[in-house]
Amino acid sequence: MNVLLLGSGGREHALAWKLAQSPLMGAFFALPGNPGIAEYANCFGSIPLEDHDAIVAICQAEKIDLVVVGPEAPLVDGIADRLIAEGIAVFGPRRVAAQLEGSKLFTKELCKAHDIPTAAFGRFTEADAARAFVQRHGAPIVLKADGLMAGKGVIVAMTLEEALAGIDEVFAMGGAGTEILIEEFLEGEEVSFFCLVDGETVLPFGSAQDHKRAFDGDQGPNTGGMGAYSPAPVFTAEMERRTLHEIVKPTARALADAASPYRGVLFAGLMITAEGPKLIEYNVRFGDPECQVLMMRMEGDLLPLLHAVATGQLEDQPVPLKPDAAISVVMATKGYPGAYEKGSRIGGLEAAETIPGVKVFHAGTSRAGDAIVAAGGRVLNVTAVGGNVAEARERAYDAIARIDWPEGFCRRDIAWRALGE
Repeated sequence: MNVLLLGSGGREHALAWKLAQSPLMGAFFALPGNPGIAEYANCFGSIPLEDHDAIVAICQAEKIDLVVVGPEAPLVDGIADRLIAEGIAVFGPRRVAAQLEGSKLFTKELCKAHDIPTAAFGRFTEADAARAFVQRHGAPIVLKADGLMAGKGVIVAMTLEEALAGIDEVFAMGGAGTEILIEEFLEGEEVSFFCLVDGETVLPFGSAQDHKRAFDGDQGPNTGGMGAYSPAPVFTAEMERRTLHEIVKPTARALADAASPYRGVLFAGLMITAEGPKLIEYNVRFGDPECQVLMMRMEGDLLPLLHAVATGQLEDQPVPLKPDAAISVVMATKGYPGAYEKGSRIGGLEAAETIPGVKVFHAGTSRAGDAIVAAGGRVLNVTAVGGNVAEARERAYDAIARIDWPEGFCRRDIAWRALGE
């Protein structure tokens, strides 16, 4: 089976690593790829993801049997629609279904129409109306810009003053014509839950917990994610059963009934409240860095699963996941998520991977001659599997100690909830 993987981050490196293990793999290509992905796939590094014509041309020239879309932006932009129109199988939803992530308001209205548990909300296009709503409801309260915001665009305001000041900030995040969402503040523990969906067949793919704040102790600004671990202890078998019955399956049915069936991985961001699971948001791709820990835990062959989703032939059988725990620690360039410099040299990657159960995924790197250099904010995902969370974390931080990159930093407390710290 000839495969084209779209994307260039740590999530895509993890997918490439797992897909390349398949005995069904024929020719393997990536666009644009990164130095880690290039170990497994031939990369079209000069072609942007926005160039749908070029992507179609590559698929036709290389006789691609399956396109795996890593990031959300191409899906919201309609790449799946274009590929399907050309007779090319694609793992990832069409444009309308991708609005589950592309528009927070789309998702909230779907939840409202189908009694899917989520936070109560209001939607606003004018700052004065938004301020009046906040003054009526008080704080804590959550402000969100509609649209794709790369993991940002959210303010959790703990005081009325923060909420009122945050309204203008959220409108500015979204730009001209933005509509913002104001939600009730949910108390509980957050969980990321993943399912493969091929229309109405829903297959659970495990849970994880992410760490959004930049610094230890959940301090500092929100980021795209500074680490993750899997499984999430708070996400019990009963919580999974309820989430499937009350949230994910009703969503899949609603989209299928609207002639917009969802095909891809559906990532439910949940809050486990005293009343049970409630939906915070949907994402239409594997999380980053959650994908990395899921790929480390998965046993068996990923490629036929993704092809079955793309072709509507998913069977209702469990995804084989190791009982072991996995953890991924993000190494970022100093200054991230603010201003940072690119080009610093990174050494010790091979030494880090000599530790049993460790894989270093490239998230924001490039090559400069024979050297690997930092090319982004989140640069490496140091990922480890172990018999339990404590063992996996020890391996990950031991690996980090072998990486020679003075310009990088990481959180030292990933998985603190699971370890009761």
